[in-house]
Amino acid sequence: MPTETISSAITSALQSGPFLQVEVLYTFLGLEPYFLLGLLVLSCWLFYRFFLRDLSEERHRNLQGHFKVLGRHFLLLSVFFALFVLAHQGASQLGVQDRVAPYFGLFAFLWGMIVFVKACRLWVLQYLFLQSTREGVPLLIVNVFSLLLSIAIAFWAISRLFGVQLGPLLATSAAFSIILGLALQDTLGNLFAGIALQFDKNFEIGDWVEVTQGLQKAVGQVKEISWRSVLLVGISDELITLPNRFMATAQIANFSPPDQPIVRSQIFRLPYAAPLEQVKELLERAASEISEIRGLPAPHAYVSDSSDSWVTVKLIYFIDSYGSQHVAGDKVLRKGIDILSRHGIELARTQYQIRQVGEETHV
Repeated sequence: MPTETISSAITSALQSGPFLQVEVLYTFLGLEPYFLLGLLVLSCWLFYRFFLRDLSEERHRNLQGHFKVLGRHFLLLSVFFALFVLAHQGASQLGVQDRVAPYFGLFAFLWGMIVFVKACRLWVLQYLFLQSTREGVPLLIVNVFSLLLSIAIAFWAISRLFGVQLGPLLATSAAFSIILGLALQDTLGNLFAGIALQFDKNFEIGDWVEVTQGLQKAVGQVKEISWRSVLLVGISDELITLPNRFMATAQIANFSPPDQPIVRSQIFRLPYAAPLEQVKELLERAASEISEIRGLPAPHAYVSDSSDSWVTVKLIYFIDSYGSQHVAGDKVLRKGIDILSRHGIELARTQYQIRQVGEETHV
C-alpha cells in the first residue's frame, strides 16, 4: 500500500473515526484556555512570593523544586501548543499540516491536563504550608487529592475526546473490581489507615513518638506521612518505615504535645556526710545554666532514696525537644559533677568489705 494511502487512512481515522474526536479536541485548544493555565501557574508563584516568605529553608527548597517541575511542564505545553497553532493555521503546505495538527493538539491537551493537576496540587501544598507551623505537611492529603483529580480529569477527557462511555463499562466490571481489590488489599488498607490517622490527629510532622505493638517498639521523629507508611527518624538518625496499618493498631505515645514540656531526671549518689541542702542548690543552679533546659518550670532537686553506702539526690528538669534529651542529660551530668567537685563535694563510691574467716574469704 502506498505511503500516501496509509497516511490518508490514519488522518481520516483521527478526524472522523471512533478513536479521537478531533473537532471536540480543537474546541479546547484555544488561546483562552492556554492563558488561563498560565494565570493559574502565575497565581501559584505569586502566592509563594508574597505569603510564604517566612518559611524554613527546607520548605523553600521543597516548593522551589515543585515550581521547577511545573515550569518544565508548562514549557512543554507551550511548545506543543505553538506547534499545533502553526500546523493548524499555517498557510503553506496545508495538507501536510492538517495531518500532523491532531497529534500536536493531543499532546498539547495532555500536557495542559498535567499542568492543571500539578498547579492544583501545588496550591494545596502551599495552603497546607501556610496553615502549618510544624516541620512539614503530610503528603498523604496532597497525594490523595492529586489522584482523585487526575482520575476525574482522565475519565472526562476519555469520554469527551474518544467518545467512550465509561459508566456502563465500570458498572459491568464487577468481577474485575473484585480481583483488583483483592490484589490491592494491603495497599488500600494502608491508604485508608493513613487517612484515618490524619483525621485522628494523634501526631503530626515533627512530633517525637514511641510506637509500641506487642514486643515491637520504635521511637523517632515523624518525618513523612505517605499513602503507604509513616517515616520516622530515630535517635541515631536512622530511618524507620512503619506501615500505616501497623500505626493504626499500635499504641502511640506522643512526646511533642503543644505547650507541654518533657520531664527528664538525673540522679547523683552522695556520701552521708555531704551537705544535702547545698548539693541541691548547686545542682539546680548548674541545670538552669544549660540552654536546652527550660527556665519555667525551673529545675528541682530533692533527696529521693538512701542506702547503706549513699544518699540519692534526684534532679528533675524540663526540656522542649524530645530529640535533645541525650544531649541535655550529658550536660546535666557533666556540669553537676563539675560544680560539686569545685565545691569540694565528691560523689559516693561503692565500698566492699572483705573478711577472712579461717581459709574462706567473704566479700
